[in-house]
This record gives sequence, structure tokens and C-alpha cells, in this order.
Amino acid sequence: MADAGGWQALSLGLFRRMRADYAGAVEGIGPAALAWQVSPTSNTIGWLAWHIARVQDRNLSELTGAPQLWVAEGWAARFGRPADPSDTGFGHSAQQAAAFRTPNSNLLPAYQVTAHALAERYLAAAPDGDLTRVVDSPTLGNAHTVEERLRGLITDSFAHLGQIGLLRSLVPGHRPVTGGRGAPV
Repeated sequence: MADAGGWQALSLGLFRRMRADYAGAVEGIGPAALAWQVSPTSNTIGWLAWHIARVQDRNLSELTGAPQLWVAEGWAARFGRPADPSDTGFGHSAQQAAAFRTPNSNLLPAYQVTAHALAERYLAAAPDGDLTRVVDSPTLGNAHTVEERLRGLITDSFAHLGQIGLLRSLVPGHRPVTGGRGAPV
């Protein structure tokens, strides 16, 4: 990383904010709240939190050419899911998302921290010109630039974190997510 104030530092700051917001969003939440739905077609907190970490793992693994942690480190087995690199939630039906269960609420933050480490490693070494590099996605069968992939990953993750915050405020008997975890807005 040549320029300490470049796109790498900005991206890393966003990933660190995402990690902090994620930790606050899933902190102290139990299995019933993870599986609660506001309607039969809404995503659950558990599915959203899993999806954020899965998409981070998939995208950053593909950017770096490394195997996905989901498969290589056995996270799929820990979640009781197939070791399928394309199982990220992308394209899941409402029924598939509703059927998702987290076997242990501690798995969500542990997996996200592991996936976040990919962002730390990649952004510490990413060359200045890497944003224009085109990366194939064998799991999605498409190709996008690093910039497009990072932009999509970051915006999707923050949108889902907002959904988790809203859902958490609606779960009967649960406290909402409180602010102050990240940088000022």
C-alpha cells in the first residue's frame, strides 16, 4: 500500500467500521431472536448476519485468489451447511432464508472476524492500481473490477446491518442496537 491516505486506507476504514457495527448488531442475541421474522417473507437476523460474512469471505477470497474460508477452514460444517463456495445467500428464496438456522450464536461473530481478516490482509498489500483489475467469480460466473466488487460488498453489508438494526428493534423482548460503536456519522 503505497499511499497511506489512498483508497486502501479508506476501504480498510469502512471494513473496520463494518466489523464494529456487526459485532454490536449480533452481541447478546439469542437463537430465538436470530430466527425471528417480522413477516413470512422477511429475512432473519441470523440469515442477514451469516450472509454479510459469507459475501465478505467469497469476494475477498476471489480478489486474493485464496480458497474461501467457508470451505478451507471448515466453517460450512460448523454451520451445518454444505461446503459449497456458492452458498452465500445470493439468490436464496424467501423459504431458504427463513429455513436458515445458526447452530450457535457465537459462530456468527467468529466467522465474520475471520472473514474480516481477509480484508485486513488484502488492503495492507493491495497495489495502488488494483481497483481497475478485473476479477472472475467462479461462484457467480461473472467478472467485475476490484472497485465494483468492493463497492458492492461494502454497500450491501451496510444495508444489511441497517436491516439487522431495524429487525432487532422489532424482536419482542430484545434491546435495539445502540449507536456509538463506529466513527461519527
